[in-house]
Amino acid sequence: MPWALPLRWSPWGRPGVKALVTATVFVTILWNLRFFLNPSKGSREDSKYKEPLVILVWEWPSKQVPNVSKDVCYELYSITGCQLTTERQLLHQANVVVFPHSRLQPGRDKLPKERLPRQNWVWVSLESPSNTRALAAWNQTFNWVMTYRQDSDIFIPYGKLVPNRSATVNIPAKTNLVSWVISNYHRTQKRAEVYKNLSRYLHVNIYGKANNKPLCKDCLLPTISKSKFYLAFENSIHRDYITEKLWRNSLLAGTVPVVLGPPRANYEQFVPADSFIHVDDFGSLEELATFLKTMNSSRYQQFFAWQKRFSVKLYTDWRERICTICMAYPRLPHGRLYPDLQSWFNS
Repeated sequence: MPWALPLRWSPWGRPGVKALVTATVFVTILWNLRFFLNPSKGSREDSKYKEPLVILVWEWPSKQVPNVSKDVCYELYSITGCQLTTERQLLHQANVVVFPHSRLQPGRDKLPKERLPRQNWVWVSLESPSNTRALAAWNQTFNWVMTYRQDSDIFIPYGKLVPNRSATVNIPAKTNLVSWVISNYHRTQKRAEVYKNLSRYLHVNIYGKANNKPLCKDCLLPTISKSKFYLAFENSIHRDYITEKLWRNSLLAGTVPVVLGPPRANYEQFVPADSFIHVDDFGSLEELATFLKTMNSSRYQQFFAWQKRFSVKLYTDWRERICTICMAYPRLPHGRLYPDLQSWFNS
């Protein structure tokens, strides 16, 4: 054994003493090896008895409030040690309090009167800065931010690509060239201007309330899937603001997205470069229209190569989004406040 003492003269003298020393060294090494080979056993046993993190949602982000009385984080998303609640009487037990911006009223009269020691408040928004008002009132209020921005404390994208091993490509049958679903059409928006000029060179099938052709929930994807291309035009252009228009209406529907939003490099942080067409790729909208109208079948199929490696995951359930706070909690800075929320969000 490599840890046994060599059999040579030693100042310890008698063989009995040498045997005792050898045994002591042997036991000590075995004791140390126990922790080296299984370093996390103790921490796992300790964590088993810890109380779950209590996440209080001050007001639910959507109009319909789901049942969160059970261990929904574990039952639905396999996230352990996380208790969601909407019961405000549990404020004094809450580790984290969540405040959706869409539910915040001007002034602080409807917020808790005080923040408990070691309790962290989270500001939540999925809207872009262009559609977010009255941020200046919330300086020095929130510890963390939870948005679609990648530099948020808790990052909640509209969707993402997840690896799969299907190695198959599914392209739905096509009956028309381009479609667009639009509910809130404002002529001052960039997307309205781009559509108006693009439509001079090709026909766009328009659905949604703005064109008096609303699509039912189950009709949306089957209708869009019949188009070769989809105008995934964001209502405003901001860093990382890439919404369901790309994830659901384009990639999940089985169409090629023609995107209008942040620069191409920003999109490529989320999806492969060959999975979409960016309006900025062309010197004019006439060039874009020509590219779409003259694309051959082989070139078109190349836009779906990502399906061999990935699937689309949509984030639509606020319970899943809020449960992720518990996963991020150990690495988040505690006690810090955002001094100027509006400056951060507009940066």
